[in-house]
Amino acid sequence: MGKNIRLLLVVLSIALNIAFFGTWVWHGLAESKARDEQIEEASAGCAASCALHRRLNVDDAQWRKIEPHFAEFHQGSQEVCRTMHRLRRELIDLLAAPNPDREVIRQKQEEILAGHRRIQELVVDQLLREREVLTAEQQEKLFNLLREGGACAGAAVNMGAQPAPAAAEHSGKGDSERTSEPSGGK
Repeated sequence: MGKNIRLLLVVLSIALNIAFFGTWVWHGLAESKARDEQIEEASAGCAASCALHRRLNVDDAQWRKIEPHFAEFHQGSQEVCRTMHRLRRELIDLLAAPNPDREVIRQKQEEILAGHRRIQELVVDQLLREREVLTAEQQEKLFNLLREGGACAGAAVNMGAQPAPAAAEHSGKGDSERTSEPSGGK
């Protein structure tokens, strides 16, 4: 009985992680689309399509270097997200089967954990690429935002979702542009 409860807790934890990840990606896509529309309308300011990049005051030259990798990251994370959703459904089906096979369930859990590792790899690779383009001050601000927001909030900020309250501070050049944006773009 205790093993069933632990297994259920693991499945629920994984399901919640996947739900948070899906929300994170969804908000990132919505933020990116809204920002792209604002950029086209305004035809001025930083072309960064991500809330984090705006917070870091990434200029247009930096964004031109970051954007191709960011697009790769975005596409890769979407692919992993779809795979994770499929694996989660398969795990639930295995658990709901009349006679669940623990070995098959364990193998499915390993596939899910491999997906989590892949997400971590994508995020780490993206952060290392962006770090090469950012100034020392921007790097410090980036890592402080990630530390203050925690792992999940930091990832959400990287994808353009709303930051954790502690990570919402603005400073430096470009703040007036951000505060004058329509609230519908966030």
